[in-house]
Amino acid sequence: MNLEQEVDFLRQENKELRAMIARLQERIVQLEAQLAKANKNSGNSSKPPSSDITKPPTGGGGSSSPRKIGGQPGHPRHERPLFAPDQVDERQIHGLKQCPDCGSRDLETLCEPAQVVQQVELLPKPFKVTEHVVQACRCRNCQRIQTGELPAAIAATGLIGPRMMGLLLFMKGAMRSSYSAIEEFLDHVMGFKVCRGYLAKVMVRGSRALQPPVEQLRLLLPMQPVLNVDETGHKENGEGMWTWCFRAGNFVLFSIQESRGSDVLMEFLGAQFNGALGCDYFSAYRKFMGKMSGAVQFCFSHLIRDLKFLDEHPEGVMQIYAQPILRAIRRMFHLIHEQVKNPVEDFQSKLEHQKKRIIALAGNTACLSPIQWYVERHYPEVFNMAERFRKHGQDYFTFITTPQIGPTNNAAEQALRFVVMDRRATQGTRSHKGRAFCANIWTVVGTCRMNQRSIFGYLCEAVTAWAKGVRAPSLIPANSS
Repeated sequence: MNLEQEVDFLRQENKELRAMIARLQERIVQLEAQLAKANKNSGNSSKPPSSDITKPPTGGGGSSSPRKIGGQPGHPRHERPLFAPDQVDERQIHGLKQCPDCGSRDLETLCEPAQVVQQVELLPKPFKVTEHVVQACRCRNCQRIQTGELPAAIAATGLIGPRMMGLLLFMKGAMRSSYSAIEEFLDHVMGFKVCRGYLAKVMVRGSRALQPPVEQLRLLLPMQPVLNVDETGHKENGEGMWTWCFRAGNFVLFSIQESRGSDVLMEFLGAQFNGALGCDYFSAYRKFMGKMSGAVQFCFSHLIRDLKFLDEHPEGVMQIYAQPILRAIRRMFHLIHEQVKNPVEDFQSKLEHQKKRIIALAGNTACLSPIQWYVERHYPEVFNMAERFRKHGQDYFTFITTPQIGPTNNAAEQALRFVVMDRRATQGTRSHKGRAFCANIWTVVGTCRMNQRSIFGYLCEAVTAWAKGVRAPSLIPANSS
């Protein structure tokens, strides 16, 4: 082999080695991306905390903490207060006929009893059956047969009265009971049989009773100064839908929609909405913010999780970019917490300075300039984050000038939790009527809980009003701020 052939051979071999290195580099990038995805948890992504539990703890079956189960030493004892005298249906006296020591019957009853035990017992038949008979009569003058009429409230409710309907709505909505469970409860505990088909009809009637007060909340949405919005998946006969949550200061509204797009926001809020909208960075909210006149507060919790994902990525380039931003964010929230404890006059200027620092760090990729082309090709998450801050960095700091809204969207996410639990228990809905029932009952349950109002009490009031054909009570108490 002459020199020229040897050079050609080495060039070919070098070319093949370069191609092999390029393929290996591509494979490394793919494996790192898979590893980062597999390491996602509730701290660095939108996965729920329950997904962090991959297997039960082994050995000992408990926590390694020295803290014992149950009440701790020095913990104040909690005792249930006694029922008021007007709530006691029967009183039984357990006294003595003679002294157990000497046998004397000359006993003096003291004012203070030695012990009072109040026992709550379920009645053998904890409901009342009222039979409504519509009489028929013949007119002796014209010989025609005439009949009376049922009261409108009885005709509207039928077999299940208002309070019983309130109980069933409470079990289905607040307790997430299935139709089979409710059917079994009525049969085994209450003592009467009702099929699941009839229970479904009862829920539809209850949904109609709740519709007017829920519609009142919907009309109030565009006028809210602060509104947190979020959405989660919903299944109807296997088809994907979306449950939207609108969380205001003193009420929450749920609606199940076929769309996850900005058209839902336009339908419920409209372009006239000029309040502060708390949300995540999903595209529907970004599209809507260009149509409305209000402000947006993107969720800092979501942002921190996205940055933690970059920080925990096996590729060091991601960490170089994310770590300074996370430190600046921690510094900002440290300032906020310190201000609560020890207020200072220059707090606003310090906060503004830290805001500018975070935006500058997140929007700058100069630290990656020597290998920018490589990172942009293989790790676009960094440049997507930088572009996010260049476009919408200011919208993460609306809470600084609008203190009514918080830096996170936790209010809406917390309101959605029991809806997600209901979805897992019931596996979604099967019809438009079921969809309407879920949205209405979730709205009632969530709003009543926010205002510390009796859910069962409100359901009974709303059903009674519907049966009588009068206006249902508002879901927002009159004294609510």
